[in-house]
Amino acid sequence: MSESPLQAIPGGSKRIEDGSPVFQLDRNPFLDNGLPDPLERRLDELERRGPAKLRAVRSAAPARPEPLRRAVPPRPRTTPALSEIELGEQRGLLDRLLPERARRALASIAHLVEGESPYDRFGFSPDVARRAMPWFHALYQYYFRVESHGHEHLPEQGRAVLAANHAGLLPFDGAMTIVDILLHSDPPRLARAIVDRWAGELPFVNVFYARVGQVIGTRENFADLLDDDQLVLVFPEGIDGIRKTVTHRYRLQNFRVGFVEQALRAGAPIVPMAIIGSDDQTPILYDLKPLAKALGLPVAPITPTFPWLGPLGLLPYPVRYKIVYGEPLAYHERFGAEGADDARLVQYLTRQVRRAVQQLVDRNRA
Repeated sequence: MSESPLQAIPGGSKRIEDGSPVFQLDRNPFLDNGLPDPLERRLDELERRGPAKLRAVRSAAPARPEPLRRAVPPRPRTTPALSEIELGEQRGLLDRLLPERARRALASIAHLVEGESPYDRFGFSPDVARRAMPWFHALYQYYFRVESHGHEHLPEQGRAVLAANHAGLLPFDGAMTIVDILLHSDPPRLARAIVDRWAGELPFVNVFYARVGQVIGTRENFADLLDDDQLVLVFPEGIDGIRKTVTHRYRLQNFRVGFVEQALRAGAPIVPMAIIGSDDQTPILYDLKPLAKALGLPVAPITPTFPWLGPLGLLPYPVRYKIVYGEPLAYHERFGAEGADDARLVQYLTRQVRRAVQQLVDRNRA
């Protein structure tokens, strides 16, 4: 039999042929045994090969790095009221197209970006929003001719979740809601819409969404927005809402439950909303689901104008919009944050929110 490569050494440990110690169970491995530290020995070897680079690493690295922790950003400053905003000179034609109230609202929400960065941590850019606002305001006032009610139900400050019905292929319902809240709140508030993840993969579109304040729908983003005491706009129907056919107009599809969980954990009220008009802006006659699946798209619609007119066929009809905000549902006050861990309760509350939104839709369609 060949001789064992392990040989006893004083102190209750053994040594392998290459000199590295192997500690036994009958001694404390963290006691200093006088032997050279293998890590230091390895660093010394590397230092001989690349001294400049390694010295920088060794001097910058702590001996015992602390565990990584998720940074908690400071909450944004209080939004100034419209009367507190001092407008500067109009900067070009786009500024001249906006009424004074809209310009004051845009100046007010610039507080979301602090310091030297042009964006907030979600990608919102006040400068991009200022340049995009004239186009969305024109759609709001002249194309969709938006009428809205129930603004008293929107909290002037603090966190809240806005839950609305969804339709119309392209998300003009979300855009019109954001413009409406910005124009009818004082201090002005920017609603942050939760965008479906597939939209975050669209080139250029995903960057534009972020620059005008919209956020990809992850649990972390949702929670961070509520922690910042912001208004979060959700469309719980998701993709099923935008691909409803004409035979299912204004009939809400099943709601996803995640927004109720987040509202309970964050202690945020849920404000039901009804958006009338989006179901009529692009009537879908048929959805070619096998084709959509093959192309990796959420929907492959047949409408009176698409695909016959090409991409132009996806543009919305100039229907009149009506946006109504309902009374807040304060489930967080009754059930608390622990209610988010009860799956049956969350499903029940989600159905109640869906019922409230459906009632608002039915009541305001006439």
